[in-house]
Amino acid sequence: MIKKILIANRGEIACRVIKTAKIMGIATVAVYSEVDANALHVTQADEAVCIGPAPSKDSYLRGDLILQKAKELNVDAIHPGYGFLSENAQFAEACAEQGIIFIGPTIEAIKAMGSKSAAKQIMHQAGVPLVPGYHGDDQNPALIKQSANDMGYPVLLKATAGGGGKGMRQVWSEPEFDDALAAAKREAMSSFSDDKMLVEKYLTEPRHVEIQVFCDNHKNGVYLFERDCSIQRRHQKVIEEAPAPNMSEELRASMGEAALKAAFAINYSGAGTVEFLLDTDGSFYFMEMNTRLQVEHPVTEMITGEDLVEWQIRVANNETLPKTQSQLAIQGHSFEARIYAEDPNNDFLPATGILQLLKTPITNAKVRIDTGVEQGDEVSIYYDPMIAKLVVWDETREKALSRLETCLQHYAIGGVTTNIDYLRRIAGSMPFKQAQLTTDFIERHNDSISTATIVEVDSYLPAIALGYLLSGQADCKHSANNTPWDIHDSFRSNLIHQPSIEFIVNDKVHTISTTMSSPNQWTLNNNGKQHVVSGSITNDTLSFSLNGVKAKLPIMFNNAEISLFTPQGMLTAQIQAADLGEIGEDDHANSVVAPMNGTVVALLVKTGDKIKKGQQLIIVEAMKMEHSIKAPYDGTVAECFFKQGDLVSGGVALIDITADDENS
Repeated sequence: MIKKILIANRGEIACRVIKTAKIMGIATVAVYSEVDANALHVTQADEAVCIGPAPSKDSYLRGDLILQKAKELNVDAIHPGYGFLSENAQFAEACAEQGIIFIGPTIEAIKAMGSKSAAKQIMHQAGVPLVPGYHGDDQNPALIKQSANDMGYPVLLKATAGGGGKGMRQVWSEPEFDDALAAAKREAMSSFSDDKMLVEKYLTEPRHVEIQVFCDNHKNGVYLFERDCSIQRRHQKVIEEAPAPNMSEELRASMGEAALKAAFAINYSGAGTVEFLLDTDGSFYFMEMNTRLQVEHPVTEMITGEDLVEWQIRVANNETLPKTQSQLAIQGHSFEARIYAEDPNNDFLPATGILQLLKTPITNAKVRIDTGVEQGDEVSIYYDPMIAKLVVWDETREKALSRLETCLQHYAIGGVTTNIDYLRRIAGSMPFKQAQLTTDFIERHNDSISTATIVEVDSYLPAIALGYLLSGQADCKHSANNTPWDIHDSFRSNLIHQPSIEFIVNDKVHTISTTMSSPNQWTLNNNGKQHVVSGSITNDTLSFSLNGVKAKLPIMFNNAEISLFTPQGMLTAQIQAADLGEIGEDDHANSVVAPMNGTVVALLVKTGDKIKKGQQLIIVEAMKMEHSIKAPYDGTVAECFFKQGDLVSGGVALIDITADDENS
């Protein structure tokens, strides 16, 4: 009987497992890297132990050290979460050797599905439909390329190990193939220490529909219906939903039975996900099987009412499945939106920084937030930049989508760039409302969802001015001297003083004159319009009255900037001062710069090289993703400031370029 579980993971999935374990009366042990010493999963667990420095390879991927700590702490079982060691057959095998239960499938099942090419062969033998492609062991680049040429472009290159979109490249024509293959192999080696590749036909209008399966050790198996995960960028999911829209009962049953056929073919046990590409004609093709719990498992839990982590633990305890197929039913509709620290306006580059403000929607039976961070935590370069998963449920897709939009309006994060506004634009777009779902949805509808939401400046600038005035008054109240000379309340003998505040919003200067009419109340004049404002600030929330209309909005102060989180999105105003600290003439005005903190994995040019616009110059890796930096114009490399393996900071000059005369 499992009485104590070590969670070999971090962040929101570690917190998720701890939550269920506590409900079941099972003790928990968290592991953490040095940088995660104060992380949320560490504080929530009954015990916690450090396993090494920040880099994953020195901590969360140290299976030997994790097992050593598990033995020392008398752990019965290890839950690997997802990512890291979750699909590592060697780790599962080591657990068995140490007499510790691995809460996951059998070692044989992990090995069978660990290689995408081997998995395809097994599925072919089991009669599960496959996409045409090459999945062989011969990794001669010329053979792989010839296979792509034979099946016709576009094709999809995929690393046979791992997942999460790593080591994947779409190739649209033969001239692109060599560079794409080299990049995919590099990324695969970096992420999985294995650069073996497969290539398959790329369907142009498919949906990504996956089936949640569950099997026990007594030859029982069920499918808990499907999830549509078509909304992706860089082959990583952004918004998932369950059940899949426009799915007939016949097709649902057919895909569910095919998924179970795949699971039974490898004597599966535990939670697994069989991923399919669903074509427009209703045909579907096996992509891969993930032998673990999926990131998006909450939407399945919301529509079935089942706790999948509890199911995992019970199966690991050698119990039979809690329910049979006939006892399972779909109830309502659910969406999951992944809140990431990333910049959708800059090719979704990961962002780092301190979560200076974190306000979430109110959770209840219909709104769930899975997270592993709190306000004040840091999003670092070392791990995946996902901040949280916002999960909603309602009786119909239309109602659930409306709830998702409302919750995204009430999600406020300051200090790091996030994709919240981008998620709102997707959820509010007509193609998404109409369920026009394809894996290239983001590219297909980029024009309608890429434009940042415009916040009505005149509507909210008075509130920002109030926030500024209140914050200044708060500083005075806490003055150490507390003398009349420390109180900045606009007092003038026999005069009414009307000081002005200048804000810069979207590169435009706005001047607001202010008159204090009573404590915490001012009359503001903005562009000839007069506003009466009053209010207070408590727990990063501005409670205000604007011309008699009361509201509450999150507010954040960051040096000379004030950000107000409105229902339309974040509005940031910079306080105009005599010296805003503008940076002078850039010493490296002709440089290409690092888009974020990361590591140089490839330097493709040297000093003196002639380069062409669009040519790859240097590749920086951050958060397990490669970012290729290209020449902005024709020229000559004047100087390279870093070499392969160096750490770089976001914004630092990487390479100086002397432009050709015609580009000067």
